[in-house]
Amino acid sequence: MVQNKVGYDIIQKIGGVSTAEEALGIFEKQMDAVNLARIQKIKNADALLKIANAIVMCRPDDIFVNTGSDEDVQRVRQMSLEKGEEAALAMEDHTIHYDLAAEQGRIIDRTFYIANPDEEISSLANRMDRDDAFKEVQDVMGGIMKGKTMIIGFYNRGPVGSKGSNPAIEVTSSLYVSHSAELLYRNVFDHFDAEVERQGHFYANIHSEGLNRAEDLPNARVFMDRSFQTTYSMNCTYAGNTLLLKKGNHRFSVDKAVYTNRGNELAEHMFITGIDGPDKKRVTWFAGAAPSGCGKTTTAMAGAHFLGDDLAQMWIEDDGSVRSINPEAGIFGIVEDVNREGDPLLMDCLRKPGTEVIWSNVLIDDDKVPHWVGNGETPPKKGFNFQGPWEEGMVDENGKPVPMSHPNSRCTLKATALANCSERFEDPAGAVTSVVTYSGRDSDTMPPVWLAVTPDHGVVIGASIVSAATATEVGATGVKRAPWANAPFIPGALADYMDAQFKFFNSKKIDDKKRPLLAGLNYFLTHEARGGESKKLLGEKRDVKVWLGWLERRFHGDVDAIMTPVGFLPKYEDLKKLFKDIINKEYSEDLYVKQFSLYIDNIVARIDLQKEAYGKESNVPVRLFEILDEQRQGLMALREKFGAIVTPAQLMA
Repeated sequence: MVQNKVGYDIIQKIGGVSTAEEALGIFEKQMDAVNLARIQKIKNADALLKIANAIVMCRPDDIFVNTGSDEDVQRVRQMSLEKGEEAALAMEDHTIHYDLAAEQGRIIDRTFYIANPDEEISSLANRMDRDDAFKEVQDVMGGIMKGKTMIIGFYNRGPVGSKGSNPAIEVTSSLYVSHSAELLYRNVFDHFDAEVERQGHFYANIHSEGLNRAEDLPNARVFMDRSFQTTYSMNCTYAGNTLLLKKGNHRFSVDKAVYTNRGNELAEHMFITGIDGPDKKRVTWFAGAAPSGCGKTTTAMAGAHFLGDDLAQMWIEDDGSVRSINPEAGIFGIVEDVNREGDPLLMDCLRKPGTEVIWSNVLIDDDKVPHWVGNGETPPKKGFNFQGPWEEGMVDENGKPVPMSHPNSRCTLKATALANCSERFEDPAGAVTSVVTYSGRDSDTMPPVWLAVTPDHGVVIGASIVSAATATEVGATGVKRAPWANAPFIPGALADYMDAQFKFFNSKKIDDKKRPLLAGLNYFLTHEARGGESKKLLGEKRDVKVWLGWLERRFHGDVDAIMTPVGFLPKYEDLKKLFKDIINKEYSEDLYVKQFSLYIDNIVARIDLQKEAYGKESNVPVRLFEILDEQRQGLMALREKFGAIVTPAQLMA
């Protein structure tokens, strides 16, 4: 359980400002007339106290209140260029930002939840007691903005007026972070007070990159104070650690869904996209979870009606439907393997004039053009990347090749720049969500798509995601559990989060005709895992359009399915037609058999992994174990009858 406003607010204890009158005095002393007039338009007393205490603690030389006007946004961008946090590229409105070579992902080992003594924290996360966190914040952030400008922005995580939106403040000394916030979130300076009053809360975020030196990285920290919905970030620049509106505030939204409004809303690490039905006569909305670096953006772009590629706020509407909004207004997307074949619309934004893009950690050639691994283009022989000057054939001190771009290189742009961005992007009512998918980077176990028999079975699919580690987390290696692809952002007990999932998808408030289907996706199967010798994918990136197309038809009752212990599988004839209709591709029965045969031993091993892991947790809903046992028994019965590999034909026998 989250203990709201229990203990003391660290920023207020450090700053010592406790009244609106004192806050106004700080503003009058520290701000020029223009920025003072701006801050005086904000009336929410709690927000003003957070900002005033941040000023006292960080001690900036100057303060800039960003109202989100065209002039202010352009000024932020120009200040970032002048400060050297970004550099201009050849294409107009394109800039490059480099993080430190050792900070190319989330610093999960230095990220902590601030906890009260008897407060439970997720077993997959780090905790720090309030008194210890207070000392670190005070010691490190005290005076951290000396010689710098503090930028203050007021944002909404979602469209103004939406049930799923959450207002937030971002305070930072990084112009790159502020510039990124303008592309990724909605600046609601003029609506902030009304949004806070409507929702009854706001999130506060305080960040400084400090001196931005490699030697300071061991002392980098990201703290999340759940009790006071405030994040602190210091001595780091990678957006996943610094743009606290993103994953920092996502964690607070998870808390809100699990502990404040359980069974009525969810905060998920999911894309949102609309899939056209036959002859484009209907649009079916999908939300889908995948760990960072596992294809969320590619899957989101597979839809004809893009709403989001990373985060989703979901709730049950009064009409019995499940609705979803994207709390973000832009994309902070991994660019490795983004190319014309799999991502033509995104490539248009990245390679044609007209879209503002912030690049991070890619290679820049002598002509100031960005390049990245897997772009399908002729690579340059030399350039400058995340580790400094680069040339073809370079190796590091261990003799390992230095890639042209880091695997976690990113592009940041507004979602509305995409040609398939939905006209409903700013609709506060959200999208009626009919299908929810869960996927990971699974090379050898599950088929490309399978559908849960019941909502409970679907919750278990989400709870059981296993994925190869990706470059989004510093130091992560191997294959690991990734429950709901949201585990790094679940502050409380996994058991509580799971209970919220069971309650939400089984809610009697959902109309049964509108109840979403829950499914698994996996397009990382390899030839090697199915009897071949190559580690290449058993299929193509664009095939995901077919898997989504099959789920779309299944929701509307247009296709049949094969019943198995782990859920429904598609029939070959349906997929053959969909491959031809959707991507104009021939689909062989031999490939179908390889992709959709059940490799019993692999699946059973994954089930045993989940049972063992969740068995160590307290208060996990018993329904999880019942379903896993049921699936295991069914699979072992198939193995007894058909052997270790069971084909679709045998499943239908």
